[in-house]
Amino acid sequence: MHYNLKLDMRVIAGDAKGKRLKTPKGSIRPTTELVRGAIFSIVQPLIVEEGRVLDLFAGSGALGIEALSRGAGWVDFVESNARHCTVIKENLEITGFASRGKVHCISVEKAMAVLDGPYDLITLDPPYEHSFTVEIMTSLVNSRLVDSSSVIVIEYSCHHALPPKLGRFSLYKDKQYGDTCVSIYRQEVT
Repeated sequence: MHYNLKLDMRVIAGDAKGKRLKTPKGSIRPTTELVRGAIFSIVQPLIVEEGRVLDLFAGSGALGIEALSRGAGWVDFVESNARHCTVIKENLEITGFASRGKVHCISVEKAMAVLDGPYDLITLDPPYEHSFTVEIMTSLVNSRLVDSSSVIVIEYSCHHALPPKLGRFSLYKDKQYGDTCVSIYRQEVT
């Protein structure tokens, strides 16, 4: 099956550094190298080596693949678009990580009901027009996918606001890159 693909992204660090990743043309807004680099420079010291990662709204899989390249042991990719699921599988083959990840071609809501956690790192990159990000984040922090050591990273449009606290998770860092905002949540240590 052929899709209109472009190879304009690359893995920026780790075992697969420099490998080009496929993205479907015009259908997703992939996380830029600058933002991916910033995310991982913040979260890498917070997560365990060989940890489990959940990449929600995975798109091309760039965030999860970057995590694998930097030492994650396993990534579950969740993407509801079948064409994007195929691209993620191809990117896992390109980078040599096919045995360390699984693509779940289901909605994020369904994934929260069927996947087993906890995960060390959870990334979310919903479409910028996504209107129920806070509801999904609230469901996530109250799910079995997280525990006291989980780190949650969400990339979103700066036109939306996220609260400083979601359940037992609090905002750890908040960065802005143009129209892109990145918020990192951790559970408060008492």
